[in-house]
Amino acid sequence: MTELTGGPALPQERRVVTAIPGPKSQELWARKQATVANGVGAVLPVFAKRAGGGVLEDVDGNSFIDFGSGIAVASVGNSAEAVVRRATAQLADFTHTCAMVTPYEPYVEVCELLAELTPGDHAKKSALFNSGAEAVENAVKVARAYTKRPAVVVFDHGYHGRTNLTMALTSKNMPYKNGFGPFAPEVYRVPVAYPYRWLTGPENCAQEAADQAIEQITKQIGADNVAAIIIEPVLGEGGFIEPAKGFLPAIANFAKENGIVFVADEIQSGFCRTGQWFACEDENIVPDVITTAKGIAGGLPLAAVTGRAEIMDAAHAGGLGGTYGGNPVACAAALGSIETMRELDLNAKARRIGEIMKPRLAAMAEKYDIIGEVRGRGAMIAIELVQSGTKEPNAQATGALAKACHQEGLLVLTTGTYGNVLRFLPPLVIGEDLLNEGLDIIEAAFATL
Repeated sequence: MTELTGGPALPQERRVVTAIPGPKSQELWARKQATVANGVGAVLPVFAKRAGGGVLEDVDGNSFIDFGSGIAVASVGNSAEAVVRRATAQLADFTHTCAMVTPYEPYVEVCELLAELTPGDHAKKSALFNSGAEAVENAVKVARAYTKRPAVVVFDHGYHGRTNLTMALTSKNMPYKNGFGPFAPEVYRVPVAYPYRWLTGPENCAQEAADQAIEQITKQIGADNVAAIIIEPVLGEGGFIEPAKGFLPAIANFAKENGIVFVADEIQSGFCRTGQWFACEDENIVPDVITTAKGIAGGLPLAAVTGRAEIMDAAHAGGLGGTYGGNPVACAAALGSIETMRELDLNAKARRIGEIMKPRLAAMAEKYDIIGEVRGRGAMIAIELVQSGTKEPNAQATGALAKACHQEGLLVLTTGTYGNVLRFLPPLVIGEDLLNEGLDIIEAAFATL
């Protein structure tokens, strides 16, 4: 049997032994450039060899502290024991039959857990897919089937995927939409409560943004034409924006009053990432439909649409599915991932990460006035960078900071509509020593600007 060298057994240490990227990564990058489409980029052009816990090791022997988790996917850490155990057992039994041809128990078990874990005690059903974008598309399908209405409402700064429909739902043009139109019709965008950038101040943000959004829906679309309102409870690619308190309940109530399906897109924020199973629980939101992916399966491709049984059952038999949707190995991995989340109480771990990160980042903000805001919950934390003395976005400093961190062995990601947000998504199993070491690197990077 092959010896396991990654996963939790990987030494939990930062180690920089070559230039970044190193010679082997540079060689592989040249091969990639020759055969992989240029549209498939890379945040950091080092090639991974092993990963686990809170670190990622490249082919040159450098070990990076991981503040990215593969964009919130490896929340339980790479190659977590329960994920490997369950997926390996499933691999030995069978890899595929297609759930639409001959179903299997792991698919049902995942749906049972989703019914248990997602908000609300109403009857729920789920359908499983491969990616977050697929989940969002299918949420729109079931909402339209249920309401018999065409329109879909989304929000400024929202991100929902890279397929044609989900590009239409996504707010940011570059790099997600530019040159790829025309997009799907009957998609309408309204304001979101972005406290830091609300013109009349954060104290007015929730009510004014909700009023504006509802007025636009009512006057420009007509509530009776809206099938679904889709929102991320914490906006991911838009810049880890937490809508001002009160905004989400106001929108959810409007949806309920007008027979509109309220969809919480929890693809990036779900599964313990914010210190709760799902971010919408923070304001006791019970969505009609919730979409999940990323952290659900410990790194294997799986996504889900979970909703009120009567909504999910509106689609006719055969109307939902896909050849690989709910693959048995991915389902087994999800069972292992959820087992790990429960056994290690990763909600508490996420909250502890926030307790460590936010005060240290706030102290940096006191020292460096290019930090406009520190925000986020649990292990979904961000800093927005601005030009000194203003709120003008500072994408240049954001890129420079990320590069400085990469050179020192810390993997960080940028985000935001204006490209000026540094986001932190560490694995929820990361050690506090690595977490603090990563924060030391960030602070040192600020001193170089």
